[in-house]
Amino acid sequence: MYEPIAGRFNGKALLVTGAGSGIGRASAVRLAAEGGKVLAHDVNADGLAETATIITTAGGTVETRVGDITTRGECFDTVAAAVAAFGKLDVLVNVAGIAASHHFTDMSEAAYRRMVAVNQDAPFFFCQAAIPHLLESGGNIVNVASNAGLMGQAYTVAYSMTKGAVIQLTKSLAMEYMKTPLRVNGIAPGGIESSLTAGYQMPDDLDWDFVGRYAGFRGMGVPQDIAQLVSLLASADGINIHGSILSSDRGVTAG
Repeated sequence: MYEPIAGRFNGKALLVTGAGSGIGRASAVRLAAEGGKVLAHDVNADGLAETATIITTAGGTVETRVGDITTRGECFDTVAAAVAAFGKLDVLVNVAGIAASHHFTDMSEAAYRRMVAVNQDAPFFFCQAAIPHLLESGGNIVNVASNAGLMGQAYTVAYSMTKGAVIQLTKSLAMEYMKTPLRVNGIAPGGIESSLTAGYQMPDDLDWDFVGRYAGFRGMGVPQDIAQLVSLLASADGINIHGSILSSDRGVTAG
């Protein structure tokens, strides 16, 4: 079901954020298995090392970089590191993100500022840094958003805001670069079994009448569900897809 397509990214240089676990790791592993040279980035050094081991054991090519993407400088320096390592950049995959649930009036300013910095500011700055290189290579961007960016969700106001921003970042960049070869697309996952969701906590006194409708009826997905879409969008097979947000949420946003 999740067999890589051999040679799909031969000769391509790719940058994947959030590659230390979950969707980011699955995407980095898949892209490397398909022949890509991957710079894997994460704030978690141990998780990133595990990702690199998986890739190299399978015969893939990977460079790693540990850093905090809440600063503009780290975003730009990471893109520069990818270009220095591989001589170019063909694909940017923005996966890194954080999630949290709060009563709206209880969320602290510090928690809000960090969520915006990681989920919204970092994709913006990564795109800003990468686009000059992607224009040279005829490359593309894949942004991982969330079904929370497509629908109102109680107790995740800030998270939903940031993921809605990623969706508009994707669509607006697609319009701005419509007359160039650059493609920009996004994916909106639903619940995915990963370290992000494993440690997810919600307020004790929330109203389950609100929350139940976000859970869906078909259970949670796995990171590989999203990684295969990342591969499709980033590859030549996705040539006809530009400015799209692909929902992969087991029907949560169907109606």
